[in-house]
Amino acid sequence: MKISIIGAGNGGQAMAGHFAILGHKVTLYNRSLDRISNIINNGSIELLDALCGYGKIDCITTDICKSVKAADLIMITTTADAHAEIACLMAPYVEEGQCIVLNPGRTLGAIEFSNVLRKKTTKRVYIAEAQSLIYACRAVKAGQVKVIGVKDKVLLAAYPAVDTDYVMNLINSVYPCFIKANNVLETSLENIAAIFHPSVVLFNAATIERGQEFFFYNDMTPAIADFLTKIDEERLKIGTAFGIKLNSVSEWVSFAYIDIKGDDLCAKMKNNPAYYKILSPGNLKTRMLYEDVPTGILPLTELGKMAGVATPLLTAVLNISQNLLNVDFVKSGRSLYNLGLVNISVSDFLKSL
Repeated sequence: MKISIIGAGNGGQAMAGHFAILGHKVTLYNRSLDRISNIINNGSIELLDALCGYGKIDCITTDICKSVKAADLIMITTTADAHAEIACLMAPYVEEGQCIVLNPGRTLGAIEFSNVLRKKTTKRVYIAEAQSLIYACRAVKAGQVKVIGVKDKVLLAAYPAVDTDYVMNLINSVYPCFIKANNVLETSLENIAAIFHPSVVLFNAATIERGQEFFFYNDMTPAIADFLTKIDEERLKIGTAFGIKLNSVSEWVSFAYIDIKGDDLCAKMKNNPAYYKILSPGNLKTRMLYEDVPTGILPLTELGKMAGVATPLLTAVLNISQNLLNVDFVKSGRSLYNLGLVNISVSDFLKSL
């Protein structure tokens, strides 16, 4: 299969190398040369640890047209806050019948991507989002990625949901970890990164700003894990209001990774091999805030408003993040207004999925 990976960060390099090792013809795109020049020189990506081997990359490019052309499957692995921009760049070059998957979509990513793309092209393409990236990974250097863990189950849905079976058949022929979700609202509300990342960063903001490293997951404490459980209860209530039974954060860890030991979230975070020795961000300009707040926390609060569910803790994380960073995430993030969902009822929204 001809697969294009859009974005050469940690996840994009891991996916490109992995899918090439599995025997697929892989194109890797990045908008700048800095992350891919070394890969161009070597022509391959080396995977270490949980996955091992060299994947020969067929084409490595900064040309979005070349990356999209004739691809059967296009896997978007950029940060979610870049989805709208990527949709704009891809729009002139997409072809009939292509399948585009956001890895991950975060919250309402497929809707945002579809809105942008469909304003610029009438081509019939399939758009879907995964609930999470397959890998827990970190690039050692350009072209060499340490894969700390690989998820056993990842939810996936297309937008609209009638396309999900088609996408599932295609993507599971590449790698069979994807599980069919009812719709993109389910994958969106299962955005666990929004629960895990921003709050931990905020509670450790001074430590991060001082440049003191810690293990982001392994150094979890009972009090912080308890707060994550409380903020997650708001997400679960939003799901209930939309008629969706969601996994709690603790249940999700056991769902995504098999054989995780621990009776509570704190223990599971410490005992998950996929989380071992993942370091904290080096500064507060981290995707754990700049991505996870506007594409996770914000749309969760907005869905709460639509469903009439109070979200005091999620809203507090949003407000504190904006004031800490002096950034207006509401202006450019995934608000109901920006997604064209203002004044829509819960029932009409569900019908649109």
